[in-house]
Amino acid sequence: MPEELKIENRVAKSGLIQLEMAEFFPEEEIVEYDLAQNLWQGLALKEKDFREFIKTYNWDQFNNKHVAIHCSADAIIPSWAYMLLSTALLGKALSINYGTKNAVEQKLLIDSINEINAQEFLDSRIVIKGCGDRDVSESAWVAITNKLQPVVKSLMYGEPCSTVPVYKRPRK
Repeated sequence: MPEELKIENRVAKSGLIQLEMAEFFPEEEIVEYDLAQNLWQGLALKEKDFREFIKTYNWDQFNNKHVAIHCSADAIIPSWAYMLLSTALLGKALSINYGTKNAVEQKLLIDSINEINAQEFLDSRIVIKGCGDRDVSESAWVAITNKLQPVVKSLMYGEPCSTVPVYKRPRK
């Protein structure tokens, strides 16, 4: 191929580092525990009955999973109920969180972002890929920006061929 007709991949030569938000989602399964199943007449939780349930229930199904505790019913749930449930799951579940499955997934995503060693990206040009198969909360976009902006040379959103500049460090 003649020299003037060669196709050059300028994106590959640009030194841009691409990060995909999907890489920060937890790999392990997230399961919900809905306290609605423990309600007396669908309205309230009875301490004696709930304590008996906690003692006799087989909690092994939650082994090595993230657990999202919530109540789908509009009911009176005392704070100690969440504490009792947590004591039953501790040591079995990978993590125990309050919220729906989606809310806990987003919390774990942000936890993962907060664990990034930002120094690995010192003076780098970063593109956070915006298109993906998973829903990313606004909180996660804020978290990744807060984590990386203090150390990067530039931060962009999108694809390397079409980015939206988010931050560029001022020249000194």
